[in-house]
Amino acid sequence: MPLFAHAAHGARLAARRAQGARFTTSWRTYATSTRNSIPRTVAVKKASVVTKASASTAAKDANNSKEVDPLQGAADVPEIYELDPEGLPEAVASAPTASFATPQSAFVGELLPGSDHVATDWSRSYYGLSSQAFSKEIADVLLAPIDERDIEIKPDGLIYLPEIKYRRILNRAFGPGGWGLAPRTETNVGPRVVSREYALVCMGRLVAIARGEQEYFDPSGIPTATEACKSNALMRCCKDLGVASELWDPRFVREFKEKHCVEVWGEHITTKKKKRLWRRKDQPKLDYPYRE
Repeated sequence: MPLFAHAAHGARLAARRAQGARFTTSWRTYATSTRNSIPRTVAVKKASVVTKASASTAAKDANNSKEVDPLQGAADVPEIYELDPEGLPEAVASAPTASFATPQSAFVGELLPGSDHVATDWSRSYYGLSSQAFSKEIADVLLAPIDERDIEIKPDGLIYLPEIKYRRILNRAFGPGGWGLAPRTETNVGPRVVSREYALVCMGRLVAIARGEQEYFDPSGIPTATEACKSNALMRCCKDLGVASELWDPRFVREFKEKHCVEVWGEHITTKKKKRLWRRKDQPKLDYPYRE
């Protein structure tokens, strides 16, 4: 190609590039395009089918030798969907939706107005804890001094209140059915000890949490130990209500033992070993397994 013809051809190519039109060379044919960016008010951009064009040699028409643009008609490809003013697909925007109320509960498992108490998951809930004091009538029953005739003493010198006494106090305070023990964990059965955590619930409110435990010596005694574990948890929960709080007062314990108890020698019936043991003064002498 002559020099002046080559320069003229280059000028035409530069003019076509500036106009955004396709251009050709003597070896390959290329296509370029321009797109005006229009600002949109929707939050999500429109999605369209993207066609990837591969560079290839331009095909010429057999009759008129006209060049064929490989990207011709790409701009006419229909879009996948249109967006509504909210920026969502029409199919999604027109679909029926369900609304769910999210309770703003202070504690996990808190009761909602009008809901059933059974719906509360007491294994996780702390509903009603310290929300309000009980009435004076209930407090007087719970904090009343215990009758010293109800106190028992174990042979090792530990004084205690039988578990049935705690239940009677709770029944007088809240009424039968006004309180209950809700398990918070599964029963843990160890080699010699059964334990489980319980929550004391009174008048639909959580009051205290404690873990009960009980020893056992044979696998056949596990069911009985499980029930005793529950009673032990009840006794510990009642401490938070002030029930029989005297039993944890060292001064009261010393004075009670001095006044109502006696320490004696006992001989084991089988081994004949002697041991100092405690009993109440108003109880009969020891008989089994130690004989006084």
